[in-house]
Amino acid sequence: MISFLICLAILIIGYFTYGKFVDSTFGPDDRETPAVAINDGVDYVVMPQWKLFLVQLLNIAGLGPIFGAMQGALWGPIVFLWITFGTTFCGAVHDYFSGMLSERNNGASISEVTGIYLGDTMKTVMRVFSVVLLIMVGTVFAVGPAGLLVQLLKNKGVTGPFATTTTWLAIILCYYFIATFISIDKIIGKIYPIFGFCLIAMAIGVAIGMPLNGYHTPELFANFRSMHPDGTPVWSFMFITVACGACSGFHSTQSPLMARCLKSERQGHFVFYGAMVAEGIIALVWAAAGCSLYAVEGGLNTGLKEALAAGQSAAIYDVCVKTMGTVGVVLAMLGVIACPITSGDTSFRSARLTLADWFKIDQESYANRLKLCIPVLGVGAFLGFGNTLGFLSYAVIWRYFSWTNQTLAMIVLWSAAMYLAKEKKNYWIAALPAMFMTGVSTTYFMMAPECLGLIKFFRLNTAVAYPAGIFFIVLFLTLFLRAAKKAEAAA
Repeated sequence: MISFLICLAILIIGYFTYGKFVDSTFGPDDRETPAVAINDGVDYVVMPQWKLFLVQLLNIAGLGPIFGAMQGALWGPIVFLWITFGTTFCGAVHDYFSGMLSERNNGASISEVTGIYLGDTMKTVMRVFSVVLLIMVGTVFAVGPAGLLVQLLKNKGVTGPFATTTTWLAIILCYYFIATFISIDKIIGKIYPIFGFCLIAMAIGVAIGMPLNGYHTPELFANFRSMHPDGTPVWSFMFITVACGACSGFHSTQSPLMARCLKSERQGHFVFYGAMVAEGIIALVWAAAGCSLYAVEGGLNTGLKEALAAGQSAAIYDVCVKTMGTVGVVLAMLGVIACPITSGDTSFRSARLTLADWFKIDQESYANRLKLCIPVLGVGAFLGFGNTLGFLSYAVIWRYFSWTNQTLAMIVLWSAAMYLAKEKKNYWIAALPAMFMTGVSTTYFMMAPECLGLIKFFRLNTAVAYPAGIFFIVLFLTLFLRAAKKAEAAA
């Protein structure tokens, strides 16, 4: 438990120290924000700071810091280090700059922001990449909750049309359409804070319930090794598995939503850096639960592997029941159903805004919003119902999400570093994590079974992947330093 508490303290202290250093390096001022200057009553709406924080937390969280952290716990307490230092020096920096650079550029989507600092070619790549990723995430976070609701109702003996996945998928997609179409403060701004409190309450309940119910959290210093039952390498698989809760590129697609609602730039530290730290704390709690509640055999987390094999909803439900009893059941249902829905609707909303920025379509009028909402939700519905009815499967494509997610984080961090270079500020606060994520993404791509690992020679071949990772780190850093030198000279 000592290791857990130390990591928790580092996260909290990191927010007040390193987070403040990052904020002061960026240099927020009293300029008029897009929410005030544009204020279209739809996407650009001034919201109070506490609500901005909770909405941002739900936008970036979903089930990521819960189930992803439990999967990361397969490696044992060493996952605490990635969550703690990854959040402080990488993930929170990524989220802060993706939000603040959007705010500095009239609330632009992350693809547009990337283009401003890395060029038009990268802008085009990021536009396509972002829309595809967002629709895929939104679709999965529609099908998942629909299936969970059906399972819950069947367990209660409910039959009929409301016990079918297609019915609930249709209902969820209808909600997504409404949430994507109307003003951000009408639904998202009202119900997200409630779910945000639930997400935080669930983490607090699990954290308190573990010691109260006699569960012992193993210490990092006594288990400084991999405990993964399958022998999966720590680098870079652990860093890819635990994305939300440490560093996640998906967050950069969500931060512009709140960048359009800031009343003052000085809110950025709390809203963007703070929400990521809160997510890191949530992930730390769930990683600790994964390490604490299940049997260890031969120094390997075999009990946790069995629990995760039952599915994400079953695993989360099991943890909540063991740590909180009856109250845990209610929170578990909110967690496994509401959390993915709150990430799904903002994914479709972000897709609409990315397309609007891309094709320069004003979103103040109902007609223009419908022009984008209908095709975006239409594609999501086709993928969702296709998967549900069995004639279309995107399961294989979804396996690529983890890698593309961290690759997106890498690109955004390089964009932040370039911004700082152009402003003649300390770009290393973004360049160093960008280098780290470059190594993570490239080595994973070389080894993973769904990437180059499809070829037997490359599969888990660390002798090839690790030198390749170092090569790409040096290559990207060299290209950046050349561009930064030119940018500084031109400034």
